[in-house]
Amino acid sequence: MNRKVIFRNGQSPGDILILSAALRDLKLSHPKILIDVRTSCSAIWENNPHLTQLDEEDSDVEIYEAEYPIIHQSNTGQYHFIHGFRKDIEKKLNLIIKPTSFKGDIHISKKEKSYMSQIEEIGIKNNFWIIMAGGKFDFTNKWWSPDYYQEVVNHFENKITFIQCGEQHHWHPRLEGVVDFIGKTDLRQFIRLIHHSSGVVCPITFAMHAAAAIPTKDKSLVNRPCVVIAGGREPSQWEKYPHHRFLETNGALKCCGNGGCWKSRCNKVDDDDDKNNNLCIYPVKLPNRTLSISKCMDMIKPKDVIRSIEMYYEGGVLEYNK
Repeated sequence: MNRKVIFRNGQSPGDILILSAALRDLKLSHPKILIDVRTSCSAIWENNPHLTQLDEEDSDVEIYEAEYPIIHQSNTGQYHFIHGFRKDIEKKLNLIIKPTSFKGDIHISKKEKSYMSQIEEIGIKNNFWIIMAGGKFDFTNKWWSPDYYQEVVNHFENKITFIQCGEQHHWHPRLEGVVDFIGKTDLRQFIRLIHHSSGVVCPITFAMHAAAAIPTKDKSLVNRPCVVIAGGREPSQWEKYPHHRFLETNGALKCCGNGGCWKSRCNKVDDDDDKNNNLCIYPVKLPNRTLSISKCMDMIKPKDVIRSIEMYYEGGVLEYNK
């Protein structure tokens, strides 16, 4: 009888996207195992060929929490985040899983590929980059200066079309000279938007993992360009994908001299979360704003992001809009 397994995870879309890589590799290594999921983001699993609908009430079904405890060794360990769930599943199921692709597992259906992009629907036919110039209030330590993002956009005026995305209830200060799509996509629409995009600029967030996982529309583009403004919160070996420009400051400050500091906030948030009691120890007050950002993020300047984007064009992977 085939083994039947359900994995549960109620964490963020980024975590669930990483879980998809582990379940893909589990199915490819052990095709007879039937797999299903119970997660908070069903949009990530649409069209996934590795899943089978299973009933939790079936006495033959095994149910496990999908976790990644090796994160506690991430500062000094040898594993990327993509190995976290796989190593945990190997232990829980007592088997070996062969790792395959170094990315999550998102599938765009043939029907979805036939859709016009939301950008083209409003009359814009240029190639475009997605820019995430903010983030969740839970993790203010990942924020970069809005003025820095604006400098990047201004530099590429008439060369690159930027689509500013983000969830409406998160912190996303509006930029000028971009197409404002803040709050205008659900998760599946955002996935399709990335599918149509030429590149992504963002902090460490779902968009970074999605940039690697989602197939490119242009088949001549093997990997989607992505510039990640990472700072020193998380170690690069835990987060970086091979084809991304990953701007980090690990080792340059004492607080992240041996990996990442893993502090979640630089600014206090009006809630009862314990994260308010463990703030960044090097906040930098931004000029003309009530906002502070972490020094590790402020050390990354617009010129660093601009140069990272330019490299994709200088190398010939992309061409500017004419």
